[in-house]
Amino acid sequence: MSAPTTTAAATAPRGRLLLVPAPLDFGCAEQVPLEQVLPVHTLREAAQLRHWIAESAKSARAYLKRIDALYPLAAPLQELHIAELPRHIHKQGDHAGATRSRASRNAAARQRPERHGAHATRSASDGDAAAFEPRALLQPALAGHDIGLVSEAGMPGVADPGSSIVRAAHQLGLAVLPLVGPVSLLLALAASGLNGQSFAFVGYLPQDDAARAAAIGQLEAQARRSGQAQILIETPYRNARLWQALLQQLRPDTWLSISAGLSLPGAISQSRPVQQWRSLGGACPVDGKTPAVFTLGC
Repeated sequence: MSAPTTTAAATAPRGRLLLVPAPLDFGCAEQVPLEQVLPVHTLREAAQLRHWIAESAKSARAYLKRIDALYPLAAPLQELHIAELPRHIHKQGDHAGATRSRASRNAAARQRPERHGAHATRSASDGDAAAFEPRALLQPALAGHDIGLVSEAGMPGVADPGSSIVRAAHQLGLAVLPLVGPVSLLLALAASGLNGQSFAFVGYLPQDDAARAAAIGQLEAQARRSGQAQILIETPYRNARLWQALLQQLRPDTWLSISAGLSLPGAISQSRPVQQWRSLGGACPVDGKTPAVFTLGC
């Protein structure tokens, strides 16, 4: 009696989703040497990937050029397939996109990202949030190819787009491998002297003055009630505006920390009670071009 045959689909190896950290110098005036902030293993793994999902194809190509100078890429840059996440994800986040209806999934699954040589394509039109289907971008992994997920700086999926791609990979049974690299939130928290055992990342605060003031009050109350450190970020050109709002709204004995240029030669991390910051004049220690992380606590 002959042995039962196994379908090719059941035996075909599947690729992995690799979470590839990027250096924290995106948008900064100076670049840090990659070998100073990323392990050799991370750089070598990234160099071997031919399929990518990126927050920005432009920044991904620039990053890959830097990697290629250290570890040659598996294929010329123009032959790599880089799928770009839709713009609405950059603005609104993508984690909620994992809970769409089955009908929406099925409709979007029929759309496959196209390949145009050196040019990346979007998985859906910028304004069509409902059409975004994370699983469609993972088709190369189902065919046996590893895929890299990369954001403009730091770890994808942590204060950056990518969580919906990671969730979709788990739903498809793909292996997910986070590679080692810098995470600005953790570096800032470690340098703040605030509670590293209990903390929350709350992202961006509202731009409306009254709503922002209310949010700051709520975060301070949470920090005082639980001892939990609260971590914030802001678009660099609004650093000073957020800083002034924090100094105005927080109590004098609340601690406020700011870190910027992390991993760069000119990095700063300073932490003081609000009263001391005010006594120093209240000017923001960071310019309007450098990404910063703000942490408040007790």
